[in-house]
Amino acid sequence: MSRSLVSLRCAELADAPALAELWADALRRADRHDHIADLELVIKKAAASPEQRLIVADQDGAVAGAVLLRVTTLTPINLEQVVQAISPHVFPHYRRHGIGRLLMESAVSFAEELGVAHVGTAAASASRDANRFMARLGLGPHAMLRLAPTVAVRAKLTAQRPALAATSGRQLTRVLAARRSMRRAQTTPGG
Repeated sequence: MSRSLVSLRCAELADAPALAELWADALRRADRHDHIADLELVIKKAAASPEQRLIVADQDGAVAGAVLLRVTTLTPINLEQVVQAISPHVFPHYRRHGIGRLLMESAVSFAEELGVAHVGTAAASASRDANRFMARLGLGPHAMLRLAPTVAVRAKLTAQRPALAATSGRQLTRVLAARRSMRRAQTTPGG
């Protein structure tokens, strides 16, 4: 059995349904129609920007995998440029055929083309295979990204806040009374 040739190309609007399936776990909670509409916007934005590329791995006319490449800064306060390889994914039945490596190669080529010294990506913490693959390519951990719903963080912050309301007023009264007593004791003759 011979292997089919895989080609890399920029995404087209017609790829949006396949990309919605490929990236279903990475997209916002919505129905498939909204996912496709979102990805059509992403494809248009990438096509219009010299600092973005949405690369599709095409095997025999079918989308086998994809990655969104974006030039940005390492962090908002570290202005060193980096090419982010966002969501490099390969459909399960195309894995172990070098497609992931080709997608990451496209990220390196994009960085070299623009003179950017670093390439970065993120892999789901629970994805052992993805993390091993990235480690084999020399990509080491740089930061831990933690996410939670805003309402959950607010609840935790509120629960951990020290109780100040009732006791703080009484404590302030006691401190002021103690200071007055000390002043009286210092100014009283013979005291």
